[in-house]
Amino acid sequence: MATTSQTGGQRTGNVISGRNRKGAGRQLHGGRITHAVLILFTAGSLFPLVWTAVAASRDNTRLAQTPPPFWFGGNLFKNLEIAWTDANMGTALLNTTIVAGAIAAGTVLFSTLAGFAFAKLRFRFKNLLLLLVIGTMMVPPQLSVVPLYMLIAELSWTDQLQSVILPTLVSAFGVFFMRQYLTGALPTELIEAARVDGASSWRVVWHVVFPAARPAMAVLGMLTFVMAWNDFFWPIIALTQNGSPTVQVALTGLGRGYIPDQSVIMAGALLGTLPLLLAFVIFGRHIVGGIMQGAVKG
Repeated sequence: MATTSQTGGQRTGNVISGRNRKGAGRQLHGGRITHAVLILFTAGSLFPLVWTAVAASRDNTRLAQTPPPFWFGGNLFKNLEIAWTDANMGTALLNTTIVAGAIAAGTVLFSTLAGFAFAKLRFRFKNLLLLLVIGTMMVPPQLSVVPLYMLIAELSWTDQLQSVILPTLVSAFGVFFMRQYLTGALPTELIEAARVDGASSWRVVWHVVFPAARPAMAVLGMLTFVMAWNDFFWPIIALTQNGSPTVQVALTGLGRGYIPDQSVIMAGALLGTLPLLLAFVIFGRHIVGGIMQGAVKG
């Protein structure tokens, strides 16, 4: 009887294993409801961008009428030229690229190093320090505006790009995000094997930590770049429109007058959004591939 039960269990296990192997290479297909929901969410996500382009192609008089226009007009290039000239958009785009790129690079680098330390290294008061880092996320950024502005004024950094870059080179969210990822994605045995082979701490970071953290670094870099590009609160305080403005600061000078020209404002907003869309088109496949690679390894 025992032999019969074991044989039956082995057959059942073989059948289940065979089914799993057959289903492993099977491609999943969504139904009609899934496609309808995805199309609905895609249309809702694209609507603000399409409406911005439609409004930028009209004039202010047509935008004030009811119902509003729902198709493109013939003033797109004219409004884009006005927005480019009035807002000094060329300088603003260059400054924003420098600021967002530097903030993203610094946040990814320092957050990865700090996340690795909190995840895999042993030192005194590690949990307390991590708790303090997480606690800074609960402090409203408005509370630090006055002392931060006093500091940059003392350093004569007012209306200079370093006043926007340096205060945000690292974030508590980035440190916590990288710590959580490296805790599960980086085996401790791999670090110990590298140290047994004689690798120094910097070689361990460069050859072990960075390759393992690449998917999370890509995600954190993308999120940080977008947040830095769209940041308005601190740049409008530290920078001016006539000095070294970012895109968001430059857009505040558009459409001024007794009646703001909404079509020119929308044209400027479209100019400020296009670089982000272009960056995602170029690097989106690599970012998604890195995310999927990390998910498969996990």
